[in-house]
Amino acid sequence: MVEGSEIRVVRCGGSKINTRAPIITVDSRFLLCVSGDLVKVYSTKTEELVRVLEGHTNQVTGIALNPANHLQAYSCSADGTIMLWDFTDGILIKTFVVSYPILSLYVSQKHKGVIFAIIPMANRTDTECYQLVAVHLPQAVEAEVDAPDLSAVVTDVSANPRATAVGREGEYLVSAKGLMLSVHFFRKQKTYSFTLKASDKKGAKNGFSCVACHPKEDCIATGHEDGKIRLWRNFNHKKEYTYTTLHWHHNVVNSLCFTPEGTNLLSGGVESVLLQWQYGDSKKAMLPRLGGAITHISVSPDGTLYSTCHSDNKITLIQSSIKVCGIIQGLVKGDGVRTDLLIDPRTKALVLNGKPGHLQFYNLKRDRQLYNLDIVQQEYIYEEGLDQYEVVMAAFDCTGSWLATVEERGLKPADLDFSLKLWAYEKKTQSFSLNTTVAAAHNDRIRCLCFCPGGETTMLVTTSKDGHFKAWLLGGESDGQKEDEGGKGEGDCGDAASWSCDFVGSYHSLQPGRSCFAADGSLLAVSFGEVIALWSPETWELLTTLCLPPGDIRDLCFGNQSCSKYLLSTTTKNMLCCWNLLTCSLEWSTAVDVMLLKPDPLSENVAAFAKQDGRTDLFVFKPSEPRPLFTQKAVCEGELSRAVFAPRSQPLDSCEESSQWLNRSELYILTESMDLLTLCTKSEEDKMAALSKQLVVDKSVAPTPFYLLLGKHRQQQQQQQQEKLDGSVPSRAAERTPLPQGSVAIRELLHTPAHVLPAASFLCSMLVSSLLISASDNRGTDCAGTDEEMDSEREEDDSSEGEQEPESRDGQRGPSVGAGDGAQGSVTDHVPKLSRAQERELRRVRRTDYSWLSSLAEA
Repeated sequence: MVEGSEIRVVRCGGSKINTRAPIITVDSRFLLCVSGDLVKVYSTKTEELVRVLEGHTNQVTGIALNPANHLQAYSCSADGTIMLWDFTDGILIKTFVVSYPILSLYVSQKHKGVIFAIIPMANRTDTECYQLVAVHLPQAVEAEVDAPDLSAVVTDVSANPRATAVGREGEYLVSAKGLMLSVHFFRKQKTYSFTLKASDKKGAKNGFSCVACHPKEDCIATGHEDGKIRLWRNFNHKKEYTYTTLHWHHNVVNSLCFTPEGTNLLSGGVESVLLQWQYGDSKKAMLPRLGGAITHISVSPDGTLYSTCHSDNKITLIQSSIKVCGIIQGLVKGDGVRTDLLIDPRTKALVLNGKPGHLQFYNLKRDRQLYNLDIVQQEYIYEEGLDQYEVVMAAFDCTGSWLATVEERGLKPADLDFSLKLWAYEKKTQSFSLNTTVAAAHNDRIRCLCFCPGGETTMLVTTSKDGHFKAWLLGGESDGQKEDEGGKGEGDCGDAASWSCDFVGSYHSLQPGRSCFAADGSLLAVSFGEVIALWSPETWELLTTLCLPPGDIRDLCFGNQSCSKYLLSTTTKNMLCCWNLLTCSLEWSTAVDVMLLKPDPLSENVAAFAKQDGRTDLFVFKPSEPRPLFTQKAVCEGELSRAVFAPRSQPLDSCEESSQWLNRSELYILTESMDLLTLCTKSEEDKMAALSKQLVVDKSVAPTPFYLLLGKHRQQQQQQQQEKLDGSVPSRAAERTPLPQGSVAIRELLHTPAHVLPAASFLCSMLVSSLLISASDNRGTDCAGTDEEMDSEREEDDSSEGEQEPESRDGQRGPSVGAGDGAQGSVTDHVPKLSRAQERELRRVRRTDYSWLSSLAEA
């Protein structure tokens, strides 16, 4: 057994980007958001990921712009550190160690060198008790310093980061918890508290859910569980406070935010509607149908751009005119993934449950969503307790031309309603369209569905709790479609294609469970309790049965390539069995509580996930050898949810023996907490880190004059240095390459400090004057010069023709005059002949006046 010392389990993306409110830079060019233990920087124009800020070792819990420098940002984490970043260059400037888990942070323009943070109360054992403290950042030159100077501001605050806000110009700080609103005044060093009743006469819930402070006036906006918004004033007196009420939301208000000038108040909740209230008036504008419930709202410092976070792991960019201008969609993580993790054969994208009633296609390399496919095709109502359709199963055929889905609803067996849908891929739209809907595919819930990987026709098998499994066959294909399928399925599936039930099977009235096809499609294995039945898909003849009690079959899979003669099965009684299909006997078995089996389609390897002591262990093996090739203890905490092998675009070149099974495929794991993990080698991780630090330049961009003067020379210098490091002898061409003309002056220009250089107008005048024609020249001289140039070109052409060597009668050229022996060769053999256009271009370059560079160097 090989322990995975060389292989690491890393988070491969898909982290939630909606846990904290994002921040928008001062110029509204970038958006910073929290993503697991990372901070991601997106472009607000292209919605592309620009930079990733790595450094924290635990969940990042808050971000804020540095009030003293708008090009820097603070981030805090549950690892007890506060980090200062230069987000434009992705540089970690300083790390402040607080030594307490930090839940959120707040900054104020008035309090320089101080950050307000929410941490657990040190003297309380109850984990639900938190306090708001002021962290005094030390002025030290070290990159990592301790920040032990903490002073309590408000005790017993809410862990909700939206329930705390800094007031006008940092004069006070507001915190809400339960039914109490606390306002702490820094100048008076006093805290006033205001309490609401649990409910009013109409039975509404008055609990606080979020707060926001007006930037110009002493006004506090609070959101409540009953959907009301209260605007508090005169709160600097404990008994003379007043408030007004705004009400539109029918459920809890999740977030509030004022615009920088205080003219508008933004609110959002579970209705997925952004409301813009005019301050001092009850007039409002709204932007509906934004997707999932709104969890956070942010506004850019210039007030031109809004951003909303949603429960479906999405950030929406909205203009101040209440128009959507961009969407940053992460991996949608709902209550759970009910489908298996699938790989689209065409796009190699990860496919799983997305927003309710949809399948999402997610690009694993770019860590962003490609598109959503609406399966249910019904409007989803965001209301708790409603019984709505959900996608529970999905499967692709081997070419990606067909997609099968199962949707169902019904919390009780008596209310069960489900349907089987088959989707055809359309090349024109680059998406799937609904082809066939089977409303009553079975009499009870469908448990499994799988496509046959081989054969002349496309076949789908479904198993159900009604005691039967059915084979669905594709018919009515046009000749053009068959040709397309023969050409690896690149064409569209015709409208004439239809599906029909070809066979209904059962075994001794037992309930079928898992089913799978052999790699070549010649066998179908269906589990019936403790029995595995093998069928021939061509004749639907029951070939044999395999049984090893006790325990029902939990999972099934065939071996691939050289191990295709083996069938693997796991049971509920902690047994992993390997059957030899040639002898129909048990090859080997072991007592392991395997929850999931995943074969690699590009190799003989099989990944088995076993649950032990509240964690999941990974074993990779070949069915022909019971000894594991690789094992990883505690690959994730808790029970594993889903896993899948994804093919690599390029196989790994250098790979250790212990990680050979990762050469052609990558293993992706979805944990119980909806974290997407993968396994990668240390060399691969270092290579990706090095690539991420390189500056990628688009080759389509035209080279600049500075590049023509210095760029090639620098590349040659780097090549010579690399050859020296490698110990190889540098090439003669690199040794003889002279320094380009004018590079000394240009280097002086680039390396001279800006305050020492002459004015830009002076430099530009020198350059322009060197390129302009003298004013004393007239048209006649210009024409004469042009004629002389044309005559000189003709003379040079004639002279070049006259210098050509005479040809012999057989059409071959004679020996050149003055040529040496055959060992030395002719001069014309080494000097390539230039065309007339190239000669004219060469003469034009020779006439160019570069005197401005020398004068600049002298200056």
